[in-house]
Parts: sequence; C-alpha cells; structure tokens
Amino acid sequence: MKITMYPPEQQVRGAFDGGKITELKPIGFPGEGSAVKRVGPLFYWAWAHSAVEGYIPLHPHQGFEIITYMLHGHAEHQDTLGTQSQVAAGGAQVMQTGSGVSHAERFIGPDAEGFQIWFEPHLSQALQRPPAYYQYEHEEFPTAAAEGAAVKTIIGADAPVQLVADVRMWDIELAAGASYTHTLPAGRSLAALAIHGEGRWAYEDGEASFHHKDFTVLEAGAEQASEVRLHSDGGVRIIAIEVPTEVDYPLYQKRQR
Repeated sequence: MKITMYPPEQQVRGAFDGGKITELKPIGFPGEGSAVKRVGPLFYWAWAHSAVEGYIPLHPHQGFEIITYMLHGHAEHQDTLGTQSQVAAGGAQVMQTGSGVSHAERFIGPDAEGFQIWFEPHLSQALQRPPAYYQYEHEEFPTAAAEGAAVKTIIGADAPVQLVADVRMWDIELAAGASYTHTLPAGRSLAALAIHGEGRWAYEDGEASFHHKDFTVLEAGAEQASEVRLHSDGGVRIIAIEVPTEVDYPLYQKRQR
C-alpha cells in the first residue's frame, strides 16, 4: 500500500462569475499547479462554494463523464439537449457528454456547496456515443449504517449512477470514535477528500493522519489487495472514489475545461 497526503496548499483555487463561485481543486487542469494531475481515469475534481448564487454560462463538453454532487444548497442545470433541472443537497447531476453537448450551471445558496468531478472513459469510443443527462435525488442512493458509520454509495454497485469509466464513489460519515474498513483491490487506487473533521488511515505499514480539506491518494499494489481502516477522531465526512490505477486505453493528455 502506498499512501500520499496532499494538504490544501498543494491543491489549487479557482473562481467563476466574478468570484461568486469559488473552488478548491484537489485535481486541477494543466498549468493550475495542483500536485495531483490525475488518478487513473479520475481526471478533475473541484469543490465549489457559492455564498448566495453563482452562474457559469453555456459552454461545451465532449467525451468525459461528469458528475455534480451537492452537499448544500441547489445546483441548476440547463443544456442543449433541452434539459432544465435543479437538484438539492445529496443529489447528483450526471452528464455523459459523448459526441458533444453544451450546458450552463448555477449554484444557488445560501451557502451552496458541491463537487464537479470528471471521469475519462475511452475517449475515441465515447465520442461515438450520443450525449445524455441524468439526475438523481438523495433518496435514490443506497446507504448502509452501522456502529456510528453511514456509507452512501454514489457510483457503482447498487447505486443508480453507472458510468462507462470504471469508477466507484462513496459519501462516508463517521461519528466520533467510529471506523470504516475498505478493501482496495490489487491495481486500484482510492482518492479521498476530507470535507469535515479529521481522522486517521490505518493500513498494514502504519497510520497516516489527515485533517479538514486534506486530499489522500491510497494505492494498492499491482498484485495484492490491501485493507485500509478509516478512523474518526471527533467525527468525519469523507468523499472517496475508487478507480483503477492504470487503464488499458490511452488517456487524454491535453486537458481542458
């Protein structure tokens, strides 16, 4: 098991709509200076905030699979497929951008907060598929709760979101003193962002402490699965994404929004 911690100082910041939307990016775009360039097919990760309301006008996308997952407030989506919709906290908007689509987005507060995360399928194949949009409310996602731990599955397994890219995603909340064990299969990585609280990752070679806003990348070996245990000190919330460390198709290098 290899584990690397990236504090907020090694992430990058961005803004839209004259600063009405601000972003902390664990994985940014080229030239922005984030320490993490990508994790397998996990291509981009922005944590966005808007105190009142912020708007990003119509802009195009192709190929990538993009999820907007809300923590607080609402996200409004409009696109050239004719979609106009709004999702509340705990819900998700998913674009499989395929051969191309343009969309506009609005964050509506007070204190709107959410993620936009991009995944990269095999792009030459994705560009042959028509674009599609899907929306899911909080109640549609399965949550397993036991002994102070609540694990909500957002992508993969029994979750309603199923992507072409090989991705699994969870929203994990632990009460003070609780823990959660994750088995990371051989050849896969877990990217985890602490959105509340602090805690520790315990694994076969030791422990690594993390704090609010820290971004952690855990990599299992190519031949053997690893078990990692997440411990909460005073209560913690983590967004965790599991992907293959390497994929069997070419990855796009010149990344742009």
